[in-house]
Amino acid sequence: MRKTSKNEIKKEEYANSIWAFEVDQIHSWAFANEVFSKVECEKIIEIGEKKRLQAALVGDNKVSDKKIRSSEISWIFPSEETDWIYYRLAGVVRSLNADYFGFDLFGFTEGFQFTKYEAPSGHYSKHIDKMFGKTIRKLSITVQLSDSSEYEGGDLELTLGGKPDVMDKALGKAIAFPSYVLHEVKPVTKGTRYSLVAWVTGKGFK
Repeated sequence: MRKTSKNEIKKEEYANSIWAFEVDQIHSWAFANEVFSKVECEKIIEIGEKKRLQAALVGDNKVSDKKIRSSEISWIFPSEETDWIYYRLAGVVRSLNADYFGFDLFGFTEGFQFTKYEAPSGHYSKHIDKMFGKTIRKLSITVQLSDSSEYEGGDLELTLGGKPDVMDKALGKAIAFPSYVLHEVKPVTKGTRYSLVAWVTGKGFK
């Protein structure tokens, strides 16, 4: 009988020292096309513009820092005028979450953020939406409200490794990603980009 070497014993022990119960099936991002039509996107823009637009702020202290974030925002809450937006996006979130994330979600506990990025420098530098000590955001949703022919720049980029993933800018498209994913909106160099942002909350990650 052949004698087993020490190197072979170490290799066998190492090979069997870890046994995963299951594999990671959480996607880094997902999308849904044509969530809103062109007419519906224009209606959402009209609603957002009617609200009181204000400079977007950053940090827990809510300060203005245009080097980090340069845009205007307003808030769209549920009402007779806007319930259709909530119903539509809720259905999309349920579907994407079931297929790509599998998170334990509660719902929308914050208003939808209508955002206006204007040339020559409207942008939002790299950040995550998850905030320690705040509402438990689990999924972030961005809806493209502007036709990509109406502006230049303004790409939504997700940083998952060395090279960022650049999201498609098709009108009415919704992009969903875990709120802990690093992302940014590159500067708009021409025209105006409008988007609708929502966060879906749930129990804490375990």
